[in-house]
Amino acid sequence: MSVLADIVSGVKADLAERRAACPLADIASRAADAPAALQFLPRAADDFSIIAEVKRSSPSAGALADIADPAGLASSYAAGGAAAISVLTEQRRFNGCLDDLDAVRAAVDIPVLRKDFMVDEYQFHEARAHGADIVLLIVAALSPAQLQEFSELSASLGMAALVETHTAEEIEIAAGIEPALLGINTRNLKDLSVDLNRFAPLAELCPPDTVLVGESGVSQVGDVAAYAAQGADLALVGQALVTGGKPRENVAEFTEAGRKAKAERRAP
Repeated sequence: MSVLADIVSGVKADLAERRAACPLADIASRAADAPAALQFLPRAADDFSIIAEVKRSSPSAGALADIADPAGLASSYAAGGAAAISVLTEQRRFNGCLDDLDAVRAAVDIPVLRKDFMVDEYQFHEARAHGADIVLLIVAALSPAQLQEFSELSASLGMAALVETHTAEEIEIAAGIEPALLGINTRNLKDLSVDLNRFAPLAELCPPDTVLVGESGVSQVGDVAAYAAQGADLALVGQALVTGGKPRENVAEFTEAGRKAKAERRAP
């Protein structure tokens, strides 16, 4: 079983327990009663921003940080200029939870992304009920029909969708739903290796008006600059921020590096 398939299998098992405790009709009612989602409005075409992540662990790196105060961490990210906060809610491999999403939502007034493996209608109502403004759609984990269905469901609930791709074939599938926000993850799902040089050739295949997000592999300022220089409008950063010790300063530093690199890319 691939890493992705193994994770999705665990996600479905955990979801079955939550569904038994709170049926779909009940979570959908909670979603309908939740405050309206914040609109994620990417900045001007010549700008660059960071989606900063609350991330305790990962399959590739293991344990990263305890994060006793996810709300405080998210507030530091926001103070540093993050455009949005990503919160891992997958339990088994990332040690995340919906409680973290609740805490972050209550602490910041910028959009919050529920970062999980979204494979069931229930999870989208659940995300909205817990205050998510953005959800992640991983093309590799979904059929084209599911991708279309979940994109439409997200929109109907007022949420934006970050559509994540890894290959040229996945970008072609994603383009079929005309995503406003398209992520290019430079991690190989088979061996979990990362190569930031994968971003540029894949970015060239994306629709011209799509906002591009560079994902995975950021460990230093130069990595963010590399994404921006290759056409990214945002970078999603987790590990470097939760282990760096200075979340506010690091977000500001990464943002500035990305903006500088993007400006140089656009210079005649």
